[in-house]
Amino acid sequence: MAKKKHRVIRPWSAEDVKSLRALAKARLSGPQVAKKLRRTRGAVAQKAMALGVRFRSINRKRSV
Repeated sequence: MAKKKHRVIRPWSAEDVKSLRALAKARLSGPQVAKKLRRTRGAVAQKAMALGVRFRSINRKRSV
């Protein structure tokens, strides 16, 4: 049987928050920020919402 991966919860440091704000200000999307911070998209989204930080919106073409 394969070993289960254990979830590791890392607390957000002041440096992480500073990076999150800087990357959002640089107009990166949420998934791009998550990749750079090496965190999940959900974790980044939750922290950004708590801080009042917004990411750029991606305009997608609607299919009719």
